[in-house]
Amino acid sequence: MLPVVIVVAALVIRAAIVEVRRPGNTRRQWAFATSRPAVTAGVVAAAAVAVTGWQQAGATALAWAVLAGCLIAFLVGRPSDRF
Repeated sequence: MLPVVIVVAALVIRAAIVEVRRPGNTRRQWAFATSRPAVTAGVVAAAAVAVTGWQQAGATALAWAVLAGCLIAFLVGRPSDRF
């Protein structure tokens, strides 16, 4: 469970540093939390990780599932850089 806590702490610290350097950028980074397709993809990924990992890791799989779901939602919710 400690690796999950370390990754989450690193992401929070990264967001804080980005906010200090460019105010308002963190709000844009976390906009995926209000995107329906991103949240749906995150929930599906989290459920898949939780179901497949429960037998091997037990409750620890839930922490990894939440982290994986958040990262998938972040990737799906990123704005397209295509023109």
